[in-house]
Amino acid sequence: MTVDYDRLDVRPGMRVLDLGCGEGRHTFEAYRRGADVVALDLSAKDLATTASWCVAMKLAGEVPATASFTTVQGDLLSLPFPDASFDRIIASEVLEHIPDDVTAIREMTRVLKPGGLATVTVPRWLSERVCWALSDEYHANEGGHVRIYKEDELSDRLRAAGLTVTGNDFAHALHSPYWWLKCAIGDAGLTKAYHKMLVWDITDKPVLTRVLEQALNPLIGKSVAIYLKKEEVTVGVGA
Repeated sequence: MTVDYDRLDVRPGMRVLDLGCGEGRHTFEAYRRGADVVALDLSAKDLATTASWCVAMKLAGEVPATASFTTVQGDLLSLPFPDASFDRIIASEVLEHIPDDVTAIREMTRVLKPGGLATVTVPRWLSERVCWALSDEYHANEGGHVRIYKEDELSDRLRAAGLTVTGNDFAHALHSPYWWLKCAIGDAGLTKAYHKMLVWDITDKPVLTRVLEQALNPLIGKSVAIYLKKEEVTVGVGA
């Protein structure tokens, strides 16, 4: 998970939008926590995968009976939802793919309720800069990354859309060296060995790697997560 769900304060009954959900990794945790989740993506294939896993979670009894999920094929530049539709919004590792990110951020802000919370995650500047320097193939492909964000630049764009930045965090430091290896030498033996270590880390969650990653996240975290709030509208009362 790139997103801290406790920090995002996802609770049962909330309506949560996962923008650019991919194969659903962030949808699953919101669903598990009892939210009514809408997973949106352009890819019908990815949405089908997300739906199949959500059904499996439901059948396995991993989600509260009141939780629900819906998949929607749609474009972040023109979201098919009314204003102020969602309590929480997640946009993880998606804005770096969108040429017109200003419109995407504006749309996200539009459908978030006043008082609602959101998080945006993107690849962090340092890790991403190294990848771009090592390999054109890493980013120069259809649907690939079109920009490298500096954190303050992205925060300014989010504020300009009407959101308040409440904090940030870094994640996946152990993933950065993997991508540097992959960009530099491809899927050679060392890259494959490192990938096996990552799989072990994800599945077993050993204390050693958890502590190491927490220590390294501020230095070489692969992603930065920015936490946001849409302030309540205060209406003055005349004398």
